[in-house]
Amino acid sequence: MATDDETLDRLFRALGDVTRRRIVEELGKRDGQSLFELYTRIVKNHGIGQTRQGFSRHLVTLERAGLIAVEWQGTTKLHRLDTAPLARLKSGWLAPFQETSQ
Repeated sequence: MATDDETLDRLFRALGDVTRRRIVEELGKRDGQSLFELYTRIVKNHGIGQTRQGFSRHLVTLERAGLIAVEWQGTTKLHRLDTAPLARLKSGWLAPFQETSQ
């Protein structure tokens, strides 16, 4: 079982790359996309160019951090955004840094 520090490390590492942040943003706009759909949207909308193999590695990093979940529809692997790790980050580690409204 991963420690809280290991979980935080994976999450921050995943969000520490611009391509992965763009993937999270794109899944936030339209959930349940295939590798090809995501890759095309990232290249077209954000001008980020790389091989699909390199792009796939970004998806694996996000999946290991718990930010995306995978679902198979027939032979198509769909990627879905899971915001639970971000909510836990906000209510956990980031909580002491949030301004209280008074």
